[in-house]
Amino acid sequence: MDSDEIWRHIDEQRADLADLADDFDDAQLSTSSLCDGWTVRDVIVHLSQAHMPPARAVLLAARSGFRFNTMIRRAAIAETITPKEATARIRAMAGSRRHAIGTGEIEPLADILVHGQDIVVPLGIARPMPSDAAAVCADRLWHMRYPFHPRRDFRGRRFIATDADLDRGEGEPVEAPVRDILMLFAGRRSAAGTLSGVPGPR
Repeated sequence: MDSDEIWRHIDEQRADLADLADDFDDAQLSTSSLCDGWTVRDVIVHLSQAHMPPARAVLLAARSGFRFNTMIRRAAIAETITPKEATARIRAMAGSRRHAIGTGEIEPLADILVHGQDIVVPLGIARPMPSDAAAVCADRLWHMRYPFHPRRDFRGRRFIATDADLDRGEGEPVEAPVRDILMLFAGRRSAAGTLSGVPGPR
C-alpha cells in the first residue's frame, strides 16, 4: 500500500468515526472503552490530539516521567473540550500528513482502526475495518517490540488472514479475519473474535 492510499484510509476512518461519535449520548460517552481506565469520551479526545504540537508532547512526557501510556491517558483526561469539539478537530485533520514524533505514517492508521474498535465494541456497534488497511497495520504491529510485541507473545504460531494478504509467524497455523488478528496483536483479546482464546507462547 502506497503513502497516498494509507492517508486516504486515515482520512476516511477519521471522518467516519467522527460522524458516528457525534450521535453518542452521555451514557455512551461515559461507557468504559477497551482501553483500561478510559471511557469512550477519553478515547475520542485522545484521537483528537493526534496533531498535538511537539513541544507540548515533550512537556507532557516529562511530567509523566516519560511513560508513554501515562502521558497519553493524562492528556486525554485533562483535555476540557467537549466530545463534539473533539470530533470537529478530528475532521479538521483531513488532508494533513502529520504524525507523532518517532512514528511513521502507518501508526496513525493503526491508531484510528484499533481505537475505533475500542470505542464501538463496548457499545455493541459493528464497525468493519477495511481489510487491506488492517493487514498493513497488523504487519506493522507484528514487527514492533513496544508497546506491543506479538512475535514474542505468540511465538510458535502462524497467523493467516482469511480475508487479506497477511501471513506472519511460524508454527501452528491460526486462520482468522484480519480484523481479529490486528486486535489480538494490539492486545485487545476481548475484541479479537475467535482469537480471544489463542494462548501465548508455549
